[in-house]
Amino acid sequence: MDATRAGEPVPELSLEALFATHHVRLVRVAWLLVRDVGRAEELVQDAFVDLHARWSRLRRPGDAASYLHVAVVNRCRSALRHQAVVRSSPVERLEDAESAEASVLRGLEHRRVVDGLAGLSPRQREVLVLRYYAGLSEAETAEALRISRGAVKSHGARGIHALRSLLGGRDEV
Repeated sequence: MDATRAGEPVPELSLEALFATHHVRLVRVAWLLVRDVGRAEELVQDAFVDLHARWSRLRRPGDAASYLHVAVVNRCRSALRHQAVVRSSPVERLEDAESAEASVLRGLEHRRVVDGLAGLSPRQREVLVLRYYAGLSEAETAEALRISRGAVKSHGARGIHALRSLLGGRDEV
């Protein structure tokens, strides 16, 4: 790309660069939402595959990272809906054994906070994970979840309050 902005070359945006920059964080975000490292990796991989298929049709390639966040959150929602259907079925199923990767990821996070996230509403959990774990701004979180910035603030405040209550009022959040 030969375009310049203020006299400096603009680096070419590539799928490889997006993967290198965002993959690990997106897997962690997905894991915090679905609580299954294998499923989280699969959901993120599917989002990248979908982006690859749409790459030539992107109107604004600079929005690709935002697209990935939206795609991963939406895929997590779908996976959770599917899990709810499977769990409600009368067929008994054996729980999957935890992988080594799941143990490492869980060890990286403060266990009580991660467990506390599971007690929140799905929207509160999504907002807190994207805002405080993934480090997205209010605007980026709103875009990823397709809600207003005010809703991000409201769900975030309620989520923090609920999480503090679940943790016994400690300031571990």
